[in-house]
Amino acid sequence: MRTTTRFKQLIQAPELLAMPGVHDALSARLAEEAGFQAVTMGGFAATGALIAEPDSSQLGLMELADHYARIAEAVSIPLFADADTGFGNVTNVGRTVRAYERAGVAGLFIEDQVFPKRCGHTPGKAVVSREEIAGKIKAALDSRHDPDLVIMARTDALAVLGIEEAIARAQLYRELGADLIFVEAPRSVEEMRRIIAEVGGPHLANMVDFGASPDLSATELQEIGFAAAVWPVANVFAVVKALRALYGTLRREGTLRGASDLMVSFQDYMELVGLKALRDREQHYLDAAAEAAAPARRRSA
Repeated sequence: MRTTTRFKQLIQAPELLAMPGVHDALSARLAEEAGFQAVTMGGFAATGALIAEPDSSQLGLMELADHYARIAEAVSIPLFADADTGFGNVTNVGRTVRAYERAGVAGLFIEDQVFPKRCGHTPGKAVVSREEIAGKIKAALDSRHDPDLVIMARTDALAVLGIEEAIARAQLYRELGADLIFVEAPRSVEEMRRIIAEVGGPHLANMVDFGASPDLSATELQEIGFAAAVWPVANVFAVVKALRALYGTLRREGTLRGASDLMVSFQDYMELVGLKALRDREQHYLDAAAEAAAPARRRSA
């Protein structure tokens, strides 16, 4: 089954789809190992991992598409991608969708912020007109080759223009045919319930640690009515804390002999990245080549 088809099934299933954030192929492999059915990577994590900068539209389309391609190749579960503002107008949005499809993502989202965008839980955001984002969403839907590629439409209008406008935009995006709706940064459970009740259709919740929205569990979000939820930044926060501890220990003590509790073993890591399978695959091809060459050697003897 294609990951796009599987992802659409998971979105439509009665149980909420919980997706942890990842920032590279290795973190995605760990999420799959933990048993998650899908993963996501947003611009926040990608920008931090690739250039150690804030989420502010500094990464280009092909930088992100290449990064997504490496992650998608490393796991067998669906990968949900951040397409920011579409990297331009409707023409750019079409190219974005095609590039992300080639990268192997199972779904992506387009948002209505003004370029350059800001993290959805920081101040100073601005949004484009309804007409402009409507054109981008329609272009995204028309540009996909795989009809099961999930296209989510995101609005940041709540913090800028209020909940009435956010709901109106979400309703418009659903009417245009978006597969999934995302109203960013509701400030209370009451706002969450109202958005879902008045817009209908499947919705995604964004659980940003230390962000503007209530910190809710997957069970609580499902009870409210969400179809999916992401925890997109906890991974980078955790990595920063873990590496600070590791590097701090090495700098202070000049050794890591007493820091084994901060690391996995060499063997554990090699199992995670699949060294045995790689060596077995190499030997398979060597054995096959040797077997194929054997008759020629006998004839020349």
